[in-house]
Amino acid sequence: MAYTICEPCVGTKDTACVDVCPVDCIHTKDGERMLYIDQEECIDCGDCEPECPVEAIFAEEDTPDEYEKYVQINADFFQD
Repeated sequence: MAYTICEPCVGTKDTACVDVCPVDCIHTKDGERMLYIDQEECIDCGDCEPECPVEAIFAEEDTPDEYEKYVQINADFFQD
C-alpha cells in the first residue's frame, strides 16, 4: 500500500514531505496546485505523513471517504 496526498494540499504545496522522503516519490509540475505521490515508487515508510502541516497525507487504506478520489488522482498524475 502507498500513501496519497489529498485535498488539503491543494493551494498549499508545502514541501516538508519531500525533504523526508527516502525514495523521492513526491512530485509536482509547474502550474500544479498540489503535490503527488508516485504509488509505484512509494515504499510505505510513512515518513511524509507527520511532516505535512495541513494533514493532507494518508496511507491508502486510511484515506477518509471524502478524499478517496485522490488515490486515483495521484495515480493519474504519473500516467502522462
